[in-house]
Amino acid sequence: MKDAQAVSAAIAQRARELGFDDCRVTTAAPPVHAADFEKWLAQRNHGEMEYLARNAHKRVEPQLVLAEAKSIITLAVSYAGNGSEVQGEAASADDLPRGVVARYARHADYHDVLGAQLKQLTKFVNQCGGFGTRSLWYVDTGPFLERDLAQRAGIGFVGKHTNLISRRLGNWIFLSEIITTLELVPDVPEKNRCGTCTRCITACPTQAITAPFQLDARRCISYLTIELKGSIPEELRPALGNRIYGCDDCLAACPWNRFAHAGSLMKEHARVDLAQPDLLELLALDDAAFKARFAQTPILRTKRRGLLRNVCVALGNVGDARALPALEKAATDSEPLLVEHALWAMEQIRRRVGVAT
Repeated sequence: MKDAQAVSAAIAQRARELGFDDCRVTTAAPPVHAADFEKWLAQRNHGEMEYLARNAHKRVEPQLVLAEAKSIITLAVSYAGNGSEVQGEAASADDLPRGVVARYARHADYHDVLGAQLKQLTKFVNQCGGFGTRSLWYVDTGPFLERDLAQRAGIGFVGKHTNLISRRLGNWIFLSEIITTLELVPDVPEKNRCGTCTRCITACPTQAITAPFQLDARRCISYLTIELKGSIPEELRPALGNRIYGCDDCLAACPWNRFAHAGSLMKEHARVDLAQPDLLELLALDDAAFKARFAQTPILRTKRRGLLRNVCVALGNVGDARALPALEKAATDSEPLLVEHALWAMEQIRRRVGVAT
């Protein structure tokens, strides 16, 4: 046990050297809330995110991810304070119609940034374990219930908005994991510390948090602007405001953020220019320009059709008559999804400012 404690301490130290803000260990036992996850899937609360259901058997049994796994190292990286703190609906100083991007996406792609460090840490873990030690690392894409595991490891607790809250780092954190056959000393689990607070539930623009610790992803703006590939339901479009990629409202409302501190790893990868991009400029992007603008950022995953769909909705909500020529051009685009949302946006603006059709 003493040797295992020393190895765990050495791994945590190496993680800090590599820029991780927290590193803790839990066992490779099934997650505590596996049954809740399966019920959530059965109720179709995951919407079109079929990969969650497809890998559900692995998410509830880590041994199916790595046979003979003994431990899961959970890691957190803070992205607090790395750039503009703009929230949805914020006004721009130059009076241009601007969109708002979720804070985590105002950086180079965290999968790449964290992945480079995780490769090094995983190599160190295998060296600590010696011959025969096997380890796999994941950044968000792994078949884990990562927030469940992070709470069991003591990184933080799952709040009523279903995101992880760290008492030291607040809400603004990326999670990643290393599952390994090396047996390490597990850390003490964190307990829920939400108390009677319901600020996150009140803050949600679409009432996607249907009850404490219950999320209907189909109503969540992050789902609607990123994961959903087709049309955004018309009844939910006004609630998006000028959010064009993700939403931070429930996270920003959490009082634990007063303890958050900026991390060092993501700081040099910040893209402040993505905080409030010019909506009309974005709407003019062709496919090549879109790829050039958002290369190596999370926004690339929406593809042009998805981001410009979101831009049209934002213009429909906050644009004025100046946006109509750009929307009229978008309404002739070869992409039907863009055409549909451009026409909707034009109708909203004309109703709002009294421009004749």
